[in-house]
Amino acid sequence: MDQSGGGAGALPPSGLRPGPIIVTALLGDADFAWVDGLRRAHFPAERNRVAAHLTLFHHLAPSLGDELARRLVAETRHDPVPPARIAGVMRLAQGTALRVDSAELEVVRQSIADAFAGYLMPQDAAPWQPHITIQNKVAAAAARALQMELAAGFRPRPLVITGLASWRYLGGEWAAIARYPFRQSGRSRRN
Repeated sequence: MDQSGGGAGALPPSGLRPGPIIVTALLGDADFAWVDGLRRAHFPAERNRVAAHLTLFHHLAPSLGDELARRLVAETRHDPVPPARIAGVMRLAQGTALRVDSAELEVVRQSIADAFAGYLMPQDAAPWQPHITIQNKVAAAAARALQMELAAGFRPRPLVITGLASWRYLGGEWAAIARYPFRQSGRSRRN
C-alpha cells in the first residue's frame, strides 16, 4: 500500500472472495514521507507489508462497499482539510505509535460509524484511538527503547490530512479501491 492508490476498484484474483474494506486518512506528502520513513526504520521488515497509515476502520464487509463510497464522498466533498496534529508517542502492546489529535476527523469517523453501527466489528465499534503505528510485533524492551528515544525530543507537530481512502484487504497486502479528497479551502458544512 502506498498513498498513490487510484480510484478504480481493485479486485482480488479471480475465484477469491473479496476481502474486507479498510478506511484510512490520506496524509500530506511530507508527513507521509516522515512517518513512513519511521515505519520502515523501526517496523520488522519481514512484517511490514503496508506503508504508514492512519486507520479509521479496520474491517468493513465488502457488501457495504457501495454505501461506504457514497458516505465517504458525502463526508469529504464539502469539508475542508481537517486540522490535525501528531500529539504524542503512544505505547502499543508490542510496539510504538504516534498519537493523532483531530476533533474534525473524529466527527467524520463518528458519522460513518453511526451509519454502520450494526455492521461494525468490535475493534471498529470501540472508541477510536487515532494513531500511526511505526513499530509493532517487537520485544517489549525494543518498544520501550524506541518510545523513550522518540519521547525525549518530541514536540507536537501539525499533520496534514488530505482526504480519506478505501482499501481492500488481500491477506496482508492492501489494494486501493478509491480516494476521497477533502476540499482544499473554505468553511466546513459542520460550522
